[in-house]
Amino acid sequence: MGALLSGQAGPPPWLLPVVQDNSLYAVMIAVIAVYWALRVAREARLGYLPRVAWWALPGLALLLLTPVLDVPALLGIGAAFLLLAEFWPDAYRRSPSRPLSAWPLVSVLTGAALTWSVIQAGQPEPVAVVAALGALLAGVVGLLGVVFYPKTGATAGGVAVRPSLNFQTRWHRALTPEWPDLSVTLSEQGAHLKNISKRPVRLAGWSPAGINAWYHVRDPDGRVMAELRAGQEALLPLGERDSGVRVWYGPDKAQDAYLFRADWTPTARADQRVLN
Repeated sequence: MGALLSGQAGPPPWLLPVVQDNSLYAVMIAVIAVYWALRVAREARLGYLPRVAWWALPGLALLLLTPVLDVPALLGIGAAFLLLAEFWPDAYRRSPSRPLSAWPLVSVLTGAALTWSVIQAGQPEPVAVVAALGALLAGVVGLLGVVFYPKTGATAGGVAVRPSLNFQTRWHRALTPEWPDLSVTLSEQGAHLKNISKRPVRLAGWSPAGINAWYHVRDPDGRVMAELRAGQEALLPLGERDSGVRVWYGPDKAQDAYLFRADWTPTARADQRVLN
């Protein structure tokens, strides 16, 4: 334990079996771990908890073990796990209730016990060191999800209450996000609205551009849609003279309404288009 508290330069002796002469490589992995923990905290504030994102743990472990075991293939597998954890569409899922802190605390205690045992060992095994660090990281990240998850003040009877989106949303102030959550493509049927974000969005209604109207968003079969899942599409029926759409929606659990705008030159006036 004195090695941990001493002011010597370099990593403590119990980390040497993993770090060896690759201090810069270890720092890079530590930065990735910190980024992942902050990402989990950010998603937890929005009411989402990691699912596929937990693949980051074995990914980081494999990156640590690559130089120790001298198996280059582990680097590619670990990187693939990290990419899945970051870019999988359903890496974080909405949780209907606040997560429990029991298992993160058990993980932290287990990681602390493993860390103490490898510190006491004269020449700890690299796999034991990685297991100890992994247990600690899993527990800390789990606790971040508990701490940053929205408080129960926004719930009723233990069930999460979503802010309502309705016709009144049309007349209230709406935000325009910096990065769009929706996209639109045109066909002979109309405008195909697609959720290009990584999470569901709640739909209020829509209107063609320049028209004071209010319509429900419907799927291609005509059913009213209250929510658009990640990657899902809806159909907005438009005529050849319509030049755009306005869609009012809200990210899951967000208090504010968002406005999606899309404009184009209608087919009926295509010969008047001027390209800059």
